[in-house]
Amino acid sequence: MMLRRGFILFLPRLVGLLVVACCLVSIVYMLACTPKGDNQQLVLPRVHSPTVKEGYEAILQEREEQHRNYIISLKKQIAQLKAELQGRNEQLKNVQDQYPDSLDIRLDNSNPEKVQANLLAFLRSQVDKAEVHSGVKLSTEYAAVPFESFTLQKVYQLETGLTRHPEEKPVRKDKRDELIEVIELAVGSLNKPEGDSNAKHHVYTASDFIEGIYRTEKDKGTLYELTFKGDTKHQFKKIVLFRPFGPVMKVKNEDVNMADTVINVIVPLAKRASKFRQFMQNFREMGIQQDGRIHLTVVYFGKEQMNEVRAILENTSKSANFKNFTFIQLNEEFSRGKGLDIGARFWKGSNVVLFFCDVDIYFTAEFLNSCRLNTQPGKKVFYPVLFSQYNPSIIYGHHDSIPSLEQQLIIKKETGFWRDFGFGMTCQYRSDFINIGGFDLDIKGWGGEDVHLYRKYLHSNLIVIRTPVRGLFHLWHEKQCLDELTPEQYKMCMQSKAMNEGSHGQLGMLVFKQEIETHLHRQKLSNKKT
Repeated sequence: MMLRRGFILFLPRLVGLLVVACCLVSIVYMLACTPKGDNQQLVLPRVHSPTVKEGYEAILQEREEQHRNYIISLKKQIAQLKAELQGRNEQLKNVQDQYPDSLDIRLDNSNPEKVQANLLAFLRSQVDKAEVHSGVKLSTEYAAVPFESFTLQKVYQLETGLTRHPEEKPVRKDKRDELIEVIELAVGSLNKPEGDSNAKHHVYTASDFIEGIYRTEKDKGTLYELTFKGDTKHQFKKIVLFRPFGPVMKVKNEDVNMADTVINVIVPLAKRASKFRQFMQNFREMGIQQDGRIHLTVVYFGKEQMNEVRAILENTSKSANFKNFTFIQLNEEFSRGKGLDIGARFWKGSNVVLFFCDVDIYFTAEFLNSCRLNTQPGKKVFYPVLFSQYNPSIIYGHHDSIPSLEQQLIIKKETGFWRDFGFGMTCQYRSDFINIGGFDLDIKGWGGEDVHLYRKYLHSNLIVIRTPVRGLFHLWHEKQCLDELTPEQYKMCMQSKAMNEGSHGQLGMLVFKQEIETHLHRQKLSNKKT
């Protein structure tokens, strides 16, 4: 009974102590959670203070200001990140819109590995869309994108305009740096050992580079094909690179052995024995003596001057010990297309490279290698753009004598022009020529048959290599405009003749010759008086 009464008396005290403890804990908690100012801790207003409302409003304003500043900072960071990602992702967004199924590109910033993989897939798709592995069917001969060729020192280009030359050192820094980068990358690729092989191999340098060709498809990238010297005389290394609006990607690294690749040079001819003699001098030096892997097929129309032409061919055969030639005689009207077609089909050996040539063409041994390297059965045909020579009597009229033929063959704006409107000189494998259907035999005389064949190749899936070459020349010869032509045809013939005679400046000097001489005469009289 005494214990129960004591417990009842002690209970109010215990409750009071608990209340006091709870109050103390609340005060300590409020003091600890009170926000701090810039320089000192804010003082918690007393409960009975007249400024209690203003104090809490100040605390709330301070907290709101802190949150507002923090939100502004986050927005700035987000904006910076968006600006940084915009440039990288804009192209991917466009591709996603255009090719959502094939590429499946998603801009998932939480998965950067996937974004990188999708970007790589896009770049590789650019290679697939470009004419790297296969040709694209084209509607006309004007739709083909031509290549341009280059060496370590020079670039050979088609689009000359008023400030560029057909052969020049790359003046623009971006073009110079581009070609240097490509050559260095190719050399590095050649010197990189394949697999884990420790075997010694040839160390390549830029001096091993022979020549390259390149072209840019504006919506895909730039394709480069570079040729290097191989281990032996007739072996080469070929590197194919592609720049898909970004880093260059190696497409192919292959050994090319041309030691057993024979070229059958087919020449249709009627009369023109003196021109054929000049042609055979070039053929003997470049084809027989320097190259040695060559066959000549002459398809002769008619009988006039035939014996003289045959004698020239037989004399060359005896003096050079050359037996690889075929002479075909046809008693009918001359047709270039028919002559080439008959010459190509007459060959009975294994698949061979055909070089359709004319008697007024000069070629080098280097060109014959270009002919081999730019053709591939079932895949590539070669349409070189040759350099057409101006009239030597106009070019060198102010000299005492005209230089020798070899000295005249210089690629300059004053000596000639790239004959980019001509498609008669071409290299292709015989199998491709037969499969494409050959020439249109209904075309008579000169002209038309070459464009018709060229269009056939463009309409196929074969890759057409179109590039200016430094080792193929069209020698000047006088062009005859017959009286039988209509006024319009005669005018076009004369325009073509004028274009082949000389450059604009040289023809201008002829037009104003009298005016120039009059000026010089007046100058002499003026000097005498003074």
